[in-house]
Amino acid sequence: MPATLIDGKAVAASLRAKLAMRVAAHVAAGKRAPGLAVMLVGEDPASQVYVASKAKQTTEIGMVSIEHKLPVETSQADLLARIAKLNADPSVDGILVQLPLPPHIDADAIIEAIDPAKDVDGFHPVNVGRLATGGKAFVPCTPRGSMRLIRTVRADLSGLHAVVVGRSNIVGKPMAQLLLAANCTVTIAHSRTTDLPGICRQADILVAAVGRPLMLNAAHVKPGAIVIDVGINRVPAGEKTKLVGDVDFEAVRGIAGAITPVPGGVGPMTIACLLENTLDSYELKLG
Repeated sequence: MPATLIDGKAVAASLRAKLAMRVAAHVAAGKRAPGLAVMLVGEDPASQVYVASKAKQTTEIGMVSIEHKLPVETSQADLLARIAKLNADPSVDGILVQLPLPPHIDADAIIEAIDPAKDVDGFHPVNVGRLATGGKAFVPCTPRGSMRLIRTVRADLSGLHAVVVGRSNIVGKPMAQLLLAANCTVTIAHSRTTDLPGICRQADILVAAVGRPLMLNAAHVKPGAIVIDVGINRVPAGEKTKLVGDVDFEAVRGIAGAITPVPGGVGPMTIACLLENTLDSYELKLG
């Protein structure tokens, strides 16, 4: 029996509708709308498309989109100065600096300059530390969205074995922390894991976040497992390219119990959860 398809587009649309209702209630009460500032340095095509999508969805739910599109030669000092102004601006509830940055700018220094209370990407060391210790923190958007998708299949995750393939600071590590907080037994696997297929086959929940197209196949999946494919990879398809995940969808869909497609799975959840983090920041300021 084919796996249940986890529809990220539908879940994201439902979340955005709920966020729009929360925003509308605040505005109707005479309060300002929440504000999200996004900074893009350079002209990376993929980043431009992503930033445009963020701006569109921000305004669609009634929030204020503040865009700073800067030339590639922008200095680190200039970028830091702009972040300082946004930190001090009471109308800005969330600050996001689109990655990757040009090579002459230290991404870590930029992330650390953002006020942790406005770090809606969840990348600041303060938020990373709070998440690791079980405190209140802004959770990186892709892991937060992935957890929402998992819970559409199964609400109680206690006692399940989760395997996260990938150990990045943006997805792999925070994903493992969230699963651990949900009372899963968690294994983090990576490129140097011995017998990766055998480790993955132990997973009731398998999260693929390695950035390698179609890396995980039928040999990696336990029958009935929930498979979350975070990967977004462009591969040749004739004269064009197509998007595929880190999981070989066609090979796995007959084995897994539920699976996210690429595209249309985790991707739509990332921006929806960015908006949710921004609204959470706004409401925290309101008390």
